[in-house]
Amino acid sequence: MALPETARKVIDSGRLAHYVTLNRDGSPQVSLVWAGSDGDEIVMAHFAEHQKVKNVGRDPRVSVSFETDSVNEAGLAEYLVVHGTARIEEGGAAELLQKLAYIYIGPDVGKFPPGDAPPPAGYITRITPKRYTGVGPWVAK
Repeated sequence: MALPETARKVIDSGRLAHYVTLNRDGSPQVSLVWAGSDGDEIVMAHFAEHQKVKNVGRDPRVSVSFETDSVNEAGLAEYLVVHGTARIEEGGAAELLQKLAYIYIGPDVGKFPPGDAPPPAGYITRITPKRYTGVGPWVAK
């Protein structure tokens, strides 16, 4: 499903994403993460095989939500929820996190993560959107 430009603007805005995966027992696992877009996918990076990475390996159904600074004509705060399927790619975490650091920390950020030791290869999560909900122009009327 194509990523609407209105949704892409929110995803690339530097707002933290509320990322939901499913634990083995079906309960939700929620993490706050940095996220961005790559083509029609949402991307995020992780240095370790955290629970969210393990969960996607077992069940690819995920949701991601983003708050915005916008208020609609009815006075409601706009927010975006993306429901989709995720896949994990090994490697590339440092490169993606460096790109996201310019958005989340600022354009003057130095090397991320800081330090002299090379960061681990890590993982990249790629989410293919299947449905958009929330309050905003990305919601089908």
